[in-house]
Amino acid sequence: MIRPRVIPALLLKGQGLVKTVKFKGPKYLGDPINIVRIFNDKEVDELVLLDITATPENRRPQFDLLKNIASEAFIPLAYGGGIRSMDDVRKLLSIGIEKLIMNTSAIENSSLIRETADHAGSQAAVVSIDVKKNLLGKYEVFAHCGQKKTGLDPVKHAVEMEKMGAGEIIINSIDRDGTMQGYDVELVRKVADSVQVPVVACGGAGNLSHVSEVIKQGHASAAAAGSMFVFQGPLRGVLISYPPPKELKEFI
Repeated sequence: MIRPRVIPALLLKGQGLVKTVKFKGPKYLGDPINIVRIFNDKEVDELVLLDITATPENRRPQFDLLKNIASEAFIPLAYGGGIRSMDDVRKLLSIGIEKLIMNTSAIENSSLIRETADHAGSQAAVVSIDVKKNLLGKYEVFAHCGQKKTGLDPVKHAVEMEKMGAGEIIINSIDRDGTMQGYDVELVRKVADSVQVPVVACGGAGNLSHVSEVIKQGHASAAAAGSMFVFQGPLRGVLISYPPPKELKEFI
């Protein structure tokens, strides 16, 4: 049996990597190339890189920086942030990005998902869905890095994105982001049980027990995490880490 993937998710802000809590207060972690090299050595399953200011700043991906990062990554690399056209898709694929993650663009121009899937295969077309609970406890999809309400239901949106050709769905809880208190298992399960494509849980991981829980009880195909792999101790000192294969096998 193939072990579910455990994926470090890194946030790019400007030229550096940061980590947020509930999508706010980005804390600087370091140079992306150095951190990617560390994850290379640790042989992580995959790496997700999200530019959290590209869409809010209405700009395209930082192709030169991403080319340098991709040249150092000897692991599968997925990227999201500012992808708005097939020209962006082609450029990112040409520099070594294997998966294109679309969030706001998937909402505003869903045909881009279909075009990407037709061009590079559905496995390359990934949709990330940022979700937050409203005051009534109802889940709602947010766009523009958590800044804009959409009124969309995450389950219905995920189903629609699958129909458009998405080969994978990342479901990210804004409420859990950076808290290290565990994933929103209910949210992940609702989405995973409604689509046929792999669902990656994101937001809230603090340890491998959380990862195991969201895979077994949330029916996630994979789990992504940020704080768990970049912080150490109660003071959240920056220390890049990743569990050895034996430890992953025991938990998952």
